[in-house]
Amino acid sequence: MVSALPRVVVVGAGIGGLAAALALQQAGFEVRVIERARTLGEIGAGVQLSPNGSRVVRALGLDGALAGSRIEAAGKELRIWDSGRRWPLFDLATVAVPRYGAPYYTLHRADLHAALLAGVRANDPGAIETGTPVTGFTTDGAGIRVEREGAPPVAGEVLVGADGIHSVIRRQLVGDDHPSFTGCVAWRCVVPTARLDPHVAEPVAVNWVGPGGHVVHYLIRPGLLNFVGIVERDDWAVESWTEPGTVEECLADFPGWHEDIHQIIGNATTPYRWALFDRAPIRRWSFGAATLLGDAAHPMLPFMAQGANMALEDAATLARCLSAWPDDPEQALRRYQDARVDRTSRVVLASSGNKSRFHDQSLADPDEADRYVTRQWSEQRVKERYDWVYDHDATTRPLDQG
Repeated sequence: MVSALPRVVVVGAGIGGLAAALALQQAGFEVRVIERARTLGEIGAGVQLSPNGSRVVRALGLDGALAGSRIEAAGKELRIWDSGRRWPLFDLATVAVPRYGAPYYTLHRADLHAALLAGVRANDPGAIETGTPVTGFTTDGAGIRVEREGAPPVAGEVLVGADGIHSVIRRQLVGDDHPSFTGCVAWRCVVPTARLDPHVAEPVAVNWVGPGGHVVHYLIRPGLLNFVGIVERDDWAVESWTEPGTVEECLADFPGWHEDIHQIIGNATTPYRWALFDRAPIRRWSFGAATLLGDAAHPMLPFMAQGANMALEDAATLARCLSAWPDDPEQALRRYQDARVDRTSRVVLASSGNKSRFHDQSLADPDEADRYVTRQWSEQRVKERYDWVYDHDATTRPLDQG
């Protein structure tokens, strides 16, 4: 007689936690999601779903829910910080599906979050509990008890910590982080495209590079542009997505940058800023019947646009492992970790490495732009840097491969 599937408790209702919950529900598992916030809504603005992430979204059955809001990127493009000179990197509209087997989308994080949330609740209206901060967990012969502030514990046989870079579950499993400040501060804002010149709001994922800073912008909904600008400065070190700044402060961090950058910033309502901290990859995040997922397992700098994509890959792999070994959750979580640790570590390190590439000091010399592009962004270099990321299929890849 086959025993009942283990009950899974997921801590955190962000993109990673909800994707894991939905994938597990679709595999037949009973899932409880515990979220500290009282109201659910994804913090942040834009997300780039590269083919390795969009194929997971497709496997979760969410293509239809996102059809009206996502943008299928026409390409990825490099631009020089002061001159605005352009170099195409990918013709995504024609290349992404034939080369990688799935499209490249840009969209609002809130739209992806809402689609995942609706999917989980459609399967089980009571699956998600909000407003109950988790303080830790205990284990015994009967399973896991997740302790909550001001509420009874939640019991299950498997625990998934998907509670972000300040994860309570990670702290209990692997101890405190020792993050190092990168010396970089990121600004983010969204701007209605009606306020911008048409060429600024093309459906292209743009990466501006300059000495000591870089900027990324792309459409996240029809009529809405997402902006993220990173500069090197050491006088502000608050790691928060929700710290408001002012348009004047943001403009002051981009002196001499192209007028398109100033136009975007100048038309923002409230730019937000956060300090970027780097964390070395860890080699183990599954202990017994408890594991980590997404930023709780492998936080990374936003220099490859892979944070959400890695969380989606994690979710698909976790559900497949628990489905393959339902009677042995500990083995399932070890297999999940082993299938993910090499790849996510490589992405973490590659993301960190992009800082020097994007902030190349040689770009202070206008005559160096051509040599810089040849050195860093040749077709072969771009393929080496991105093909292994975008090719990955977490929905079908053998579970004994990383």
